[in-house]
Amino acid sequence: MRDLLDLERFTTLVLVIALTVICFVLGFWFPWVFVLFVAFAALSALGIRDLRQPSHAILRNYPVLGHMRFLFEGIRPEIRQYLIESDQDEQPFSREQRSLVYQRAKGAEDKRPFGTQEAVYDAGYAWLTHSVQPTEFKDTDFRVTIGGPDCKQPYAASLYNISAMSFGSLSANAISALNQGAKMGGFAHDTGEGGISRYHREGGGDLIYEIGSGYFGCRNDDGTFNAEKFAKQAASDQVKMIELKLSQGAKPGQGGMLPASKISEEIAEARGVPMGVDCISPAAHSAFSNPVELTEFLGLLREKSGGKPVGFKLCIGHRREFMCMVKAMLHTGIYPDFIVVDGTEGGTGAAPLEFANHVGMPMVEGLTFVHNTLRGAGIRDRIKIGAAGKLVSAFDIARALSLGADWCNSARGYMFAIGCIQAQACHTNHCPVGVATQDPLRQRALDVGNKSQRVARFHKNTMKALGKMAGAAGLQNPCDFLPYHFMARKADGQMAEAADVYAYMPEGFLLDGTDDEHGFQERWGRADAHSFTPPEQR
Repeated sequence: MRDLLDLERFTTLVLVIALTVICFVLGFWFPWVFVLFVAFAALSALGIRDLRQPSHAILRNYPVLGHMRFLFEGIRPEIRQYLIESDQDEQPFSREQRSLVYQRAKGAEDKRPFGTQEAVYDAGYAWLTHSVQPTEFKDTDFRVTIGGPDCKQPYAASLYNISAMSFGSLSANAISALNQGAKMGGFAHDTGEGGISRYHREGGGDLIYEIGSGYFGCRNDDGTFNAEKFAKQAASDQVKMIELKLSQGAKPGQGGMLPASKISEEIAEARGVPMGVDCISPAAHSAFSNPVELTEFLGLLREKSGGKPVGFKLCIGHRREFMCMVKAMLHTGIYPDFIVVDGTEGGTGAAPLEFANHVGMPMVEGLTFVHNTLRGAGIRDRIKIGAAGKLVSAFDIARALSLGADWCNSARGYMFAIGCIQAQACHTNHCPVGVATQDPLRQRALDVGNKSQRVARFHKNTMKALGKMAGAAGLQNPCDFLPYHFMARKADGQMAEAADVYAYMPEGFLLDGTDDEHGFQERWGRADAHSFTPPEQR
């Protein structure tokens, strides 16, 4: 019954075809009806074309009717302000973000007349300072080498990669389009914690193999970690880095469950789980229980992967706990090659509203804290930092680089590139554009060949825009952005330099006991390499 109801999206096409036939028959008795026949025949031809064209997934899933969306987009300049204001509480800046991504993904002109579109006189408005001696970049394939002294296979990563989204949450066609686009553009695709699927492998793009608490693809039957299965997965030349997920921005501190009813044979194959059983991702890892064990587990992953870059991803919660991890690194001498800071504003899948809005630290504050803690411990130079959390534009990337990131990841931007319209139906299996669904008919709407090219173009054009911004600032490399390059207007109308708010702390200040005004020393004193539990609760 549910499948029949889902086919209602083709009702309009079926109706116009039926009316075409009826009008054709009636036309022999009532000649004037042939006028209606011509109109309905044209609509029928349009609907059939919609089903066959590769560019617009919304039309493939909603033939004829889907054109209403493009009609409203066509008059958008006249209703633009109303749409932004009415949408602001639920999806801030989402329409602006989508517009930017769509233009760059399609290779369309992204320039606009009549000056700044932002409210330049409002509190919070931010801008980049520019130089009277700008530079120019002929090559915008910006890269950073990830891999510390203990890494045997360092990876030259792009400054902008695809963030973690699992097969299962995304459709097979979406995964294929993302990975093939990454292959074309020479950047990396994070698998998400759902394991490496056949669609990741078929695309041939560079992979960051993410391992969550469910250890999908490298687990025993009881859900615990299996080192030999991991070694087999990590041995693939396609796998460039290993990322241990401690928490994610959308719902930090929570696990998850994929109901048995949603587990297909392909999902079971990728995750290494049986059919007919709920797939559980526990809230906490079973492979370690304290900071020292965490670092030792990272060492095991590095050994079993043949020395590939190994790191972890987290959304900052208790700041003392991250300091526990840093102290464990100093204690064991085992250091991750990278750390990805995921902001609570990130997350493309479904999450409880309270978690999405109020649990975890935003990316800017989390990134600044991690960057300064590593500086304070004297180990920032051996650990690269990635950032994720609504990083869609070149300005977003430049600001993250200035606050301490070495590279950035994006889920939202690349989802927009493959056609996501933020219908917010990810958890219903009824995604209208075939991105977040396992329905084979719905995901057929997403044409892999067309959308993979858009992914590659979005990356290329965003890197070009980043190069132009770095050039405008007079820099030799986007990685040279620093906080003083960015300004913001405060509530009192005064200008504030980002360096005054997000200052770089001195190297080694945590080790030499230098006093600070930000509470680092107090938390550092309470952090323990052997336990995440605070001293007062032991």
